[in-house]
Amino acid sequence: MDAAPQRRERLALLVADRGFARVVDLARELRVSEVTVRTDLAALEGEGRVTRVHGGAMPRGLVAERESSLEQSRTRLARAKRAIAAETAGRVRSGESLLLDVGSTALAVAHELVARPELEELVVVTNGLAIALALEPAIPRFTVVVTGGTVRSLQHSLVNPLATTLLDDVRVDLAILGATGVDAAAGVTNVNLPEAEVKRRMVACAARRILAADASKLGTVHLGRVCGIDELDELITDDSATDAALAPLRAAGLRVTTVTPRGAGPRRA
Repeated sequence: MDAAPQRRERLALLVADRGFARVVDLARELRVSEVTVRTDLAALEGEGRVTRVHGGAMPRGLVAERESSLEQSRTRLARAKRAIAAETAGRVRSGESLLLDVGSTALAVAHELVARPELEELVVVTNGLAIALALEPAIPRFTVVVTGGTVRSLQHSLVNPLATTLLDDVRVDLAILGATGVDAAAGVTNVNLPEAEVKRRMVACAARRILAADASKLGTVHLGRVCGIDELDELITDDSATDAALAPLRAAGLRVTTVTPRGAGPRRA
């Protein structure tokens, strides 16, 4: 009796149940090779039951939302992001180690860090090529470490394979994260699945975690889950965030700091 149809049926159910399933996880659970899983997923895709994406599969009809390029994101809400970045960079102290995520707000954080001449002996690990280049003028005050991995041109980011290998071996004082969705119930999410995977690893290896996200991200949920709200120490956002958007996050115990692009002092809760 051919076991392939039964195995593929189980694969389809796992993908449908999870919304997204990684090849490596499916292979481990079904005790088959990753090659076999990819072959099965290709067959299921041919039947119209799943859609294969980088690293795994999702149910047919569940389409990833369109992602902006880093260059496009930099011009959107630029003043709010600069204010968030300045406040976030102010949390960093000389002698610390930190992980700096990818994205336009994280890039603004990198520029703010470089602009602090008193900041020394800082070790920054990043999976962002643009961020590493932005930090370069601060060398040798800063030590800049790039994770390695496969280049995603849209965000100039580095993702698996190999992007998380370094993160398995480091423990840092602070992770500064970005995301495309922040919701009290769903947690921190990201539109891009490969980047969400790297962000999850960053959360796991940091003693403190700050999410730097503008108000447009609040109340939004995307496909790739990063972490729960309870795994963050602070959210730094801009003052266009409504009380309705912030109240559930505060009720969940998250410390929230709002900043204004016009330079007024931050508000904390």
